[in-house]
Amino acid sequence: MSSKLLRGTFILTLGTILSKVLGLFYVIPFFAIVGEYGTALYSFSYIPYTIFISIATAGVPLAVSKFIAKYNALEEYAVGRKLFKSGVAVMLATGILSFLIMYVTAPGLAELVMDSSNDENVKITAADVTTVIRAVSFALIVVPFMSLIRGFFQGHQSMGPSAVSQVVEQIVRIVFVLAGAFFVLNVLEGDMVTAVSVATFAAFIGALGSLGVLGWYWVKRKPHLDKLLDEDKKTLDISLKDIYKEILLYAAPFVFVGIANPLFQFVDMMTFNRAMMSVGFSQNEASSAFSVLNFQSHKLVIIPVSLATAFSLTLVPSITKAFTENDRKGMRRQLDQTFQVLMYLTVPAAIGIAILAEPMYTVFYAHNDLGTDVLTTYAPVAILFALFSVTAAILQGINEQRFTILSLLTGLLVKLTFNIPLIKLFETQGAVMSTALGYIAAIIINMIVIKKFAKYPMGFVTRRIFLILIFSGLMAGVTMAFYEVLVEFLSPAAKFQSILIIGISALVGAAVYFYLGLRTKLVDRLFGDRVTKIKRKLRLPV
Repeated sequence: MSSKLLRGTFILTLGTILSKVLGLFYVIPFFAIVGEYGTALYSFSYIPYTIFISIATAGVPLAVSKFIAKYNALEEYAVGRKLFKSGVAVMLATGILSFLIMYVTAPGLAELVMDSSNDENVKITAADVTTVIRAVSFALIVVPFMSLIRGFFQGHQSMGPSAVSQVVEQIVRIVFVLAGAFFVLNVLEGDMVTAVSVATFAAFIGALGSLGVLGWYWVKRKPHLDKLLDEDKKTLDISLKDIYKEILLYAAPFVFVGIANPLFQFVDMMTFNRAMMSVGFSQNEASSAFSVLNFQSHKLVIIPVSLATAFSLTLVPSITKAFTENDRKGMRRQLDQTFQVLMYLTVPAAIGIAILAEPMYTVFYAHNDLGTDVLTTYAPVAILFALFSVTAAILQGINEQRFTILSLLTGLLVKLTFNIPLIKLFETQGAVMSTALGYIAAIIINMIVIKKFAKYPMGFVTRRIFLILIFSGLMAGVTMAFYEVLVEFLSPAAKFQSILIIGISALVGAAVYFYLGLRTKLVDRLFGDRVTKIKRKLRLPV
């Protein structure tokens, strides 16, 4: 891999991580401004928006970059420019169409979620949900077009524009979310629906900020791009029909992976409130519990999954290469490594969040018994989210991505089947359980396909994962012991004391876990030379 590509990948990864970190920590001040009622209303709009945006753009940057990189390598630069010129019109049309569909169907989506109640005691009505869905839908006009430009730059191995635009988009969005909601509630003394509508409209403002950055890069780099056109070989004349057929083939698998989590949340959005109300909860109580589940807890649970996302993006090319060259030994070694590293990093993170659920929820939001219980139950499901992302990426690598559709639909069917019965039995935790069952079903299908078509023996990796689970169990035992001692002196109901509890407990747990990995040389086998260099610097036995 060239140094330019390595540098570009690092920049893009750094930008993605920074964007995700900003997207996590803004919830602390946002919750302080709008509370549970506001975050519930916010999540009712953002779940359908995420589905729409995933369908409209998921895979577009990667598909476009892959297409342009392919033809640039052949020195057919005009092919990529042809895609870009037509793509501008196509993406604008797609964005406007998506916006109109979401805007027009907003009342119907709201009716699926909320009862059309005229009860004055009900905090969130179908009309309120309609308003916030329509506010966020405007972002759909800009985001598909923006994704095309990012893909165009990435195809030219220029990752800076995508990375910088991601970070700028997130910063502009967060500033508008927080300032807008605060201004409406505290300066204008407006209502919560208006405040949350302004907060969701921030997605459109953030997209405009990102588009401005990309426009600046375009003006700056256009002379270089035009110079490449002068060097074009002019030996290929590919029709737009063939271009878009190739783009759709590249993008489709990423759409299904990207849309999985929002679809599971959408099932909750459609069924959760009615199921909770059927067992005696008021609509206000059900909406508050939905906020705890699908906004507040989900934001924390998704942290370890970011690791899996990074893996799935970098995994496909190398798996594809080994599979295409029929290098079964190399592919098996790579799959072993991937599953081990994924589990080694994700399992302790998920268990740690579950153990420290009470102080973590307090730090990010406020002390809440329901929030603690839901986060404790939900945290381990992050392991399943991560496994689904990576197994779906592997299916693409071995050219069996069609099974991703089967596994996702099966998982959703399981979620739909068990969601209402489990909510009636276990209330909010029932929704978490049905999500876990759905993902387990999808992962089992993915693993069966990998085993069959990649001829992948799972004995070795199963033994290693069992060892990782033992280490995680020992870490959990020590962490819990420290946690129980700490809560005798510090309160997990107070924010600052919760930070101390989390910091000390996490440090002890991480130390135990990595010590076991170093002692057994598991870390050396997983991370290779990088660990050896660190050991030498720390003067530890190699």
